[in-house]
Amino acid sequence: MSSHQYRHYGYRPANEMSGRLHQVVIVGAGPVGLAAAIDLAQHGVECVVIDEDDTVSVGSRAICWAKRTLEIFARLGAVEAMMAKGITWNRGRVFHGDRELYSFDLLRELGHKYPAFINLQQYYVEEALVARSAQLETIDLRWRHKLVGLRAGGDAVWLDVETPEGSYVLTAQFLIAADGARSTTRHLLGLEFEGRVFEDRFLIADVRMRADFPTERWFWFAPPFHPGPSALLHRQADDIWRIDLQLGPDVDPDEERKPDRVIPRLKAMLGPDRPFELEWVSVYRFQCRMLDRFRHGRVIFVGDSAHQVSPFGARGGNSGIQDADNLSWKLALVLAGRAPEALIDTYDSERVPAARENVRVTTATTDFMSAKGPSAVAFRDAVLELAETTPCARAFLNSGRLSLPAILRNSSLNTPDSDTFSGLLVPGAPASDAPVECRGALGWLLDELAGTFTLLVFGDAISAKAACESLPPRSPALRLVSIDATGKGSRDLIDVKGIAAERYDAEEGSAYLLRPDQHVAARWRKIEGGALKSALDRAVGLKVRTGE
Repeated sequence: MSSHQYRHYGYRPANEMSGRLHQVVIVGAGPVGLAAAIDLAQHGVECVVIDEDDTVSVGSRAICWAKRTLEIFARLGAVEAMMAKGITWNRGRVFHGDRELYSFDLLRELGHKYPAFINLQQYYVEEALVARSAQLETIDLRWRHKLVGLRAGGDAVWLDVETPEGSYVLTAQFLIAADGARSTTRHLLGLEFEGRVFEDRFLIADVRMRADFPTERWFWFAPPFHPGPSALLHRQADDIWRIDLQLGPDVDPDEERKPDRVIPRLKAMLGPDRPFELEWVSVYRFQCRMLDRFRHGRVIFVGDSAHQVSPFGARGGNSGIQDADNLSWKLALVLAGRAPEALIDTYDSERVPAARENVRVTTATTDFMSAKGPSAVAFRDAVLELAETTPCARAFLNSGRLSLPAILRNSSLNTPDSDTFSGLLVPGAPASDAPVECRGALGWLLDELAGTFTLLVFGDAISAKAACESLPPRSPALRLVSIDATGKGSRDLIDVKGIAAERYDAEEGSAYLLRPDQHVAARWRKIEGGALKSALDRAVGLKVRTGE
């Protein structure tokens, strides 16, 4: 059915006769595995990526990519092709029957480089990441190399790999399992998900058609064109539209995905006279499940291999990219001998709570959409009745809480505030973007805060420079970036509209220590060397001395 021309990447044999110990092997060349490989490569880490297939994912699959994910893709050097192809949207509408209950805007404030979301089929995202991987010599991407066996020890991991020309053994210091919901790695280690599999089945269909619908997220409760409880409509690139229809628990999935069952449902929704073509069809059940921990010795799970959530809210693919973003810099520092191996454990302590929050949120979505029992149905119906005229009731209406970046408030890598700040950029929060002038040209703040630890200083950076120069030689690389609104002196950036100072609640001398993944590690009104060293030590997992 699909009109997309899938490229098949060439198989090539691997020469593993030397028994080389690789730094990192990644199983799975989907968005999360490729993002991890690119991130590691940009930190100077060599990695091998293996995938049993020879092409990108078939069908659009994940389509909604959030602002924070786009910021990460920008740091990886892959976002331009995605933005050129993707469909930008910030607004959504919620309907009950044929009535619109309300609309919402996900990005009301100005001064951000990227929109709240773009819609782009997963195969385009993967193609952009494959192209970026090909530009990096330290990535060895091997198609049609299938993991069939695994042995993990205290110092290394051994992978039995099957290819069209025979089998061989890969040896690595660390294995990143990015092989999806049906993870072979997870099964080989005998690990099980915890959580719920929901009974209701959903039809998901990609339809090619020309339509003048606005580029918005439309969600219906009790849609007038469909007997099921809910429906969803999204626009994608190439005149492809994503349609989700809730079918109930008792349908036969094999029957429901047949064209003679799908097409009448779509005609009821789109109108009998609107021409369309089916691109891709699937029938699925929600699963809100996860591993209880993501690091298992030398094997580390990311993305769907570690957690699965309802697709409503776009929390699956986006949270997987955040997994890779969180893990890669930590692995790079450990492999370079600049941080203790215990730093990798903070991937678990930071990303497991984020996954649990996503499971909790998407479970609540599914319970609302598929209300079971008299009290749940009565609650849902009461909320729907009130939402049109009573704005406070909309907080209880749940059609999918849309993906937000995790704020790592309780991370052991954070230095608690010793000074008073207001605003959202607490230790553990991802840094906020803002328009700036850099080297005489207009640009964006996050583009200047990528890839290494950064000390962002507002105004005079003399004391900050002295603090940086006082750090021991073996400290992780730290970049000093100064910014103010005047453009006087030797500032690196000019806060052309004052937005950066407002978002960072900055005064003269305010300083933020940002991690390589752009999360806030510490902040001060005035910075001095001892405080900076203590915060940097904490941010790389070193033991902080008593009293610091």
